[in-house]
Amino acid sequence: MSREPKRFSQMRIDKDPVNLAQLIGTSPAIARIRDEILKVADATASVLITGPSGSGKDVVAQLLHQRSRRAHRPFVALNCAAVPADLLESEMFGHEQGAFTGAVKARAGRFEAANGGTLFLDEIGDMPLAMQAKLLRALETRMVERVGGMLPINLDVRVIAATSVDLASAIAQNRFRCDLLYRLDVIHFAMPALADHAEDVPCLVQHFLATQDHPVRFTAAAIDRLSRWPWPGNVRQLRNFVERACVHHGGEVIGSEALDGLLRGQQPVPADSPPALGAGVDNEALLGPNGVDLKQLLADLERAYICAALEQSGGTVAHTARLLGLQRTTLIEKMRRLSIEARAA
Repeated sequence: MSREPKRFSQMRIDKDPVNLAQLIGTSPAIARIRDEILKVADATASVLITGPSGSGKDVVAQLLHQRSRRAHRPFVALNCAAVPADLLESEMFGHEQGAFTGAVKARAGRFEAANGGTLFLDEIGDMPLAMQAKLLRALETRMVERVGGMLPINLDVRVIAATSVDLASAIAQNRFRCDLLYRLDVIHFAMPALADHAEDVPCLVQHFLATQDHPVRFTAAAIDRLSRWPWPGNVRQLRNFVERACVHHGGEVIGSEALDGLLRGQQPVPADSPPALGAGVDNEALLGPNGVDLKQLLADLERAYICAALEQSGGTVAHTARLLGLQRTTLIEKMRRLSIEARAA
């Protein structure tokens, strides 16, 4: 049985079928990725894109779609970490009217919306195990069933998945299905951290400056220093940094002094290097003559680590929770208590 899916909001893409310039860089690492896109774009096999948060996995997914014969069909994206677990099945497969409380009318899911085109499942490593089994079945049968439905819907969808999670470790911890990994990992792209292709920083900076209304101009010394900065948040963090520079110093020349101020706070406190409090420290020097407000001190320290991890993860709550060794719900509660907002990059 076939159904005409409802139109879904689609990610805006560049319609130029030969444009790979969205993947900025002249380094061998980026050149290899561009070459691989040209080789495999027209394949129907599933694709897995791995790499740290902010490294450009979504850009590769869009380029694979644009270069394929599916380019005239929908490109539909779903962030698996951003949808509550109890709603993910409905988001992916759709639902029939009355399937659950609030299902006042039938609704197509992302698979149906992407029929004939590409479905991009971002943060696949955060998908609950029960949902992984249902996704695996859909990939193997090329059919889906809406929640509350009885009849299968045949679909032609190419699935591209992406994750910043180490899936081998997730499998060892029983958080990810190895059979789903094998099904997704037919074609594999491994995105490098920006620190591993730092020679691309100058052209990335120029590209991001070109998108600003009031761009700054970095001196050669400033560009050299930016190229040596670690950028734990990768390309996303660099992009946000350039935007911040243009907001605060639009039209100015950025040299060493202004750069110092802009870079302050860009490098988060390493999660594996907590302050060595109390070890070899004089008690009076540690506490001061009037003691300390320990509750406030701990809250400030907690806030600092959460904000640093949010910066490193580009505002992704699920990734932030992993950096801090917390459950996602625990982190959300701490952020609520400390009045911290996640501003996704």
